[in-house]
Amino acid sequence: MTTRRNADGRPPVRIDALIIGTGFSGIGTGIAFEKAGIDFLILEKADDVGGTWRDNTYPGCQCDIPSSVYQFSFAQKKNWSQMWAPQAEILEYLREVASNYKLHRFIHFGKAVCEAWWDDEAMQWHVMTIDGAEYISKFLISGTGALHIPQIPEFKGLDNFEGPAFHSAEWDHSVDLTDKRVAVIGTGASAIQIVPSIVDEVAKLKLFQRTPAWVMPWTNIEFPKWAEWSLSHVPGLHGIWREGLFWWHELIGYGMTKRPGILKIAEMLGKWNINRNIDDPELRRKLTPNYSVGCKRILKDGDYYKALGSPKSDVITENIIYVTEGGLVTADGAFHEVDVIVFATGFHVTDSYKYLQLRGRYGEDLVARADRSGVIAHRGVMFADVPNLFLMMGPNSGLGHNSMVEIIEAQIRYVVQVINEVDERGMRAIAPTWDAQSTYNDDLQDALDRTVWNSGCSSWYRDKHGKNRVLWKGLVYQYRRSMKKLDTSEFQFLP
Repeated sequence: MTTRRNADGRPPVRIDALIIGTGFSGIGTGIAFEKAGIDFLILEKADDVGGTWRDNTYPGCQCDIPSSVYQFSFAQKKNWSQMWAPQAEILEYLREVASNYKLHRFIHFGKAVCEAWWDDEAMQWHVMTIDGAEYISKFLISGTGALHIPQIPEFKGLDNFEGPAFHSAEWDHSVDLTDKRVAVIGTGASAIQIVPSIVDEVAKLKLFQRTPAWVMPWTNIEFPKWAEWSLSHVPGLHGIWREGLFWWHELIGYGMTKRPGILKIAEMLGKWNINRNIDDPELRRKLTPNYSVGCKRILKDGDYYKALGSPKSDVITENIIYVTEGGLVTADGAFHEVDVIVFATGFHVTDSYKYLQLRGRYGEDLVARADRSGVIAHRGVMFADVPNLFLMMGPNSGLGHNSMVEIIEAQIRYVVQVINEVDERGMRAIAPTWDAQSTYNDDLQDALDRTVWNSGCSSWYRDKHGKNRVLWKGLVYQYRRSMKKLDTSEFQFLP
């Protein structure tokens, strides 16, 4: 296959390994590659590092996993300001890690990838960016994750709306919500943070709810100075604190995967949280889920129900039929006049692969493959018969109970093993076999069927085929153990 010249006339950039994205996955992989002596570059669509923590700047945005666990094991920050860090602090942490490890010299900013294909003759990846640049690499690593393509419902007449309308991940900070009538569409993780953050400044808040969420009572903890000092200076204390938090969340995961009955305690807590904040019986009914706690993502916020109980707030459960110049019309014929629409409707998770035109061996369209059967990967990282391609936080490696950074680090170590094995054998490429991928995923789906995540509700964990293609089947320590040693019998090596 012949190579192209870049749009500015320069020849393609050649490199051993090409990483896409500078969130936790991209930064962590880059650091590991430099340590392992792997020649690499990172392509970043924006002008700064940070991934989802750079893009999501909506009011109230913060992590729902404790900060001490939600960070790299090799770059531990011991003086977080809060138990659950706000978005700005996490972004600053990622910037500091990238700076401390001098990663910027490997990053090409403003390079949004649009196309990649495998060259069967030269056995290498050709990667194109929107601005016309071409990169050629032996190994291709996607660190974009699944939470990067906003999902906005295609409501009839949306283009006619005369006010601002934007997704939570593309928050328009030029819009002043003071004394505005604001529609928030969705009741997921971002909505339960946005609603209490804006309710005091708006004139009216209308929350459009398709399915209520289980929201646990919660209060963020600001670390006092003595606690910050102790965690930073007392030998071993931060490690003990971090391990305790990790295993507490593993215990929650144990209930979700092995003993769903234990989660009845959380269900009682969630109902108590509704009852103590909401006086209106009808509103209580609207906000009480009819599915098992944990089937959808468990959320936590201390002020969400309080905000919905405000005289300023309305909860609308009728489906939105169409949008007019001045508001939304629901299935009951009601017209809801609003000045601003906020879509807290999540991301394209199970079909996030569609952002990239991707072709594998013999020109196979990998997007079409995923459309036919769903996004199925081997160990959540590689695709059968697709050489030298790695997906960080790929299919069935997500979590519903603990820190994704733990999963990311396990995957990074695994990818380094794979690349080293190829080089040590003097081979050119590696790909999982179809048998290995099928065996792995059959076992995984069988185990998932016994978890609370597959207990019957409709969630973003499931793809259009009804399969859970997002979550790992068990606990984090089990995934780490499964990824610790490379089983070469699961792969074909290409000379």
